Amino acid sequence: MTDEHLPPAFFNPYAVAIDDEVAIALLAEMHLRKAIERGDFDDLPGSGKPLDLQDLHDPDWWLKAFMRREKLVVLPPSIQLRKDDAALDGRLDELWTEDDVREEVEEFNRSVLRARYQPAAGPPLVTMPRDVEATVAAWAGRRAERAAQARERARTEAAAEEDRRRRRRRARRRRAR
Repeated sequence: MTDEHLPPAFFNPYAVAIDDEVAIALLAEMHLRKAIERGDFDDLPGSGKPLDLQDLHDPDWWLKAFMRREKLVVLPPSIQLRKDDAALDGRLDELWTEDDVREEVEEFNRSVLRARYQPAAGPPLVTMPRDVEATVAAWAGRRAERAAQARERARTEAAAEEDRRRRRRRARRRRAR
């Protein structure tokens, strides 16, 4: 049935309640559809590229911005412990006393044990606690080796300096003759 075959009282536009907001939304939608059909939105600059939306409605925007700015990365405990284990010897080599080394190794072992008693979040935990005595002995060995290398460098530099002094003395004697 078309509109011309309907009786005039079949559709009453006043029977449908439309408030102002709905009317504006319907008009806007109608204008957008017509513009799309005409092709007004084709070939706009930035078409096909991701939008750079601000995190205005994200409640953690400040935390995310802080992490980006400070280049912080939060890893699952198992991965972080692997990284800490790999970097532990380097951190220990920066320490001066055996007590500090023991304390650092014991703190590492406490963090490994703490992670073992928590539910797994991410890959399985394969990092084992370190043997404190063996780690301290390895630290002492590396420290002694570095000291021996430093003494050898000092001897080599002293010998080179002595050699330069001899050459200067010889050159002065030759000039004096």
